[in-house]
Amino acid sequence: MSTLAVIAKAPVPGRVKTRLCPPCTPGQAAALAEAALRDTLDAMARARPAARRAVVLDGDAGPWLDGERVVAQRGGGLDERLAAAFADLAGPALIVGMDTPQVTPAQLDRALSALDEHAAVLGPAADGGYWCIGLRGVDPARALHGVPMSAPHTLAAQRERLRRLRVPFAEVDELHDVDTIADARAVGAAAPRTRFARTLGGLGIG
Repeated sequence: MSTLAVIAKAPVPGRVKTRLCPPCTPGQAAALAEAALRDTLDAMARARPAARRAVVLDGDAGPWLDGERVVAQRGGGLDERLAAAFADLAGPALIVGMDTPQVTPAQLDRALSALDEHAAVLGPAADGGYWCIGLRGVDPARALHGVPMSAPHTLAAQRERLRRLRVPFAEVDELHDVDTIADARAVGAAAPRTRFARTLGGLGIG
């Protein structure tokens, strides 16, 4: 059975979504981060019923949790934290970021189905990164340590690492993740029914 997890920071002002400031205040950026996290958790809850669910968390748990297993993040950079998360989750897992509040249960189901058939899965992001990664029977440290994260070539580097390790992988839907206010406006417009879009609209800056 696969685990479906989101890797997230607790939405604390000044610690999350700092690239939204300005025009957001730290409090507004944290409100958008919490909305994005809640949207992601909602999509996870409605995805494949048999999947186990977890939150790989940096920070303290909050009321946005709804019974998901909590795994503390450990390690230095994101490459190390992702590798540690896969090790701690133990077994096949799909880890999703908290920056794509528009993700749907159907998209998560497709990624999980791809992981049933492949040793790895990547969900490309429009900025050159990826919004999800899944591993099944792959050493996470070898697959992830040293891959440059949060860079325009992250996806390309991750593909190259998997190819070098001869790990067969599949790719699923490309999504636009939220880093800047322009990203936030684009995602809010594309997914107007999300909590993220409503929160952005309520701030009066969307």
